[in-house]
Amino acid sequence: MANGDTREQILATAEDLISNKGLQDTTIAEIAGRAGVVDSVIYYYFKSKEDLVFSIAEVRFREACLSLQESLEGILEPMSRLSKMVWFHLRYNQTHKNYPRVWLFECRSNRNFYRHNAYQMVRKYSGIPLEILMEGVEQGAFRNDVNMRVVRDLIMGALDWETLQTLATPGAQHNFSDIGQIMDLVRAMIEMKHPAPNKGLDKSMRILLAAEKLFAEKGRNQTSIMEIARLADVAEGTVYDYFKNKEDLLFSIPRARFKENLESLAEVFQVKTPPARLRRFIQNHFFLYVTKPEFLKTFLLDLQLNPRFYEAEVLSYFQEYSRVVDEILEAGKLDGSFRASVNNEIFKNFLFGGFNHIALRWLILDSHLKTDRLAELEEAASLLVRAASGA
Repeated sequence: MANGDTREQILATAEDLISNKGLQDTTIAEIAGRAGVVDSVIYYYFKSKEDLVFSIAEVRFREACLSLQESLEGILEPMSRLSKMVWFHLRYNQTHKNYPRVWLFECRSNRNFYRHNAYQMVRKYSGIPLEILMEGVEQGAFRNDVNMRVVRDLIMGALDWETLQTLATPGAQHNFSDIGQIMDLVRAMIEMKHPAPNKGLDKSMRILLAAEKLFAEKGRNQTSIMEIARLADVAEGTVYDYFKNKEDLLFSIPRARFKENLESLAEVFQVKTPPARLRRFIQNHFFLYVTKPEFLKTFLLDLQLNPRFYEAEVLSYFQEYSRVVDEILEAGKLDGSFRASVNNEIFKNFLFGGFNHIALRWLILDSHLKTDRLAELEEAASLLVRAASGA
């Protein structure tokens, strides 16, 4: 048997055994015996049992990167490319039935994995959806006011969460009919809409929004009333019907924003509408875990990515907690603030799975960076509420 064949045989055998028994209960001797080699041959290729299991993920992600890039060839439209990526990811996990358990329960849950060379292949793979999202922004298909890194985390988190639920349910498989509903939520988050300039707004508000945009881009001194009028789609003289001069227009912008903020504060404190309740729930969920980093690491790595967690009594408490989201969504569907087509389970995949990806990045991967976590939290909350409402 050639060296390359021997290494591949060891990896395939280890993946099968570890998927079924877990890393702790699988010995090097058992892997060697099943692979038809002696123990020392395994140590020739791998430093340790941990290095071996991490190498399984490295090989799988390298293979997935190549296959995904081939699958995307010839697909030009960004949303179609994103949909294909979602389909590919779920399909890959389903057709490599042992791999998801090894990846999620043995690699992703292990802090050492993020310092291993194998993690670079994970970064390369997760960079593909980010590239698609950025291409969509450049082509004008996706919004340019959205943090696409957060969107990427929400998507990949939702897919991992769905895989976790599938692994926790014996005999369950991915439902590929869900892809349309997954993409429906993604589309609501990021798709660029092209209505008439500030359609439905009165002229004074259109002028204010146009001025706000131009002042931000060019500065007050470099912005003319004519440019403001053109962007607001009104005659230049119309601007003076509502504002004395450019300075009056400038000072009117914060006045309008402060009024808007005060009105929104009243809603936040009362928390009566389903969208406000959903946003508050998401914010509280993030704060609950992020303000307790020690518990968060334990929950992310040692509980949620532990197969026994899904058999333990404590799971019922989390399920009861997650049902609050169902209640909020159903209330929003009844009053029309949320779309009736939203699938609650898929939405919760985005919420809980997306949070996990973002929080894991904060605590482990980007812990040395000065990430504006509050801004990312608000971005995620806005994207999720937009996904539910479509507005």
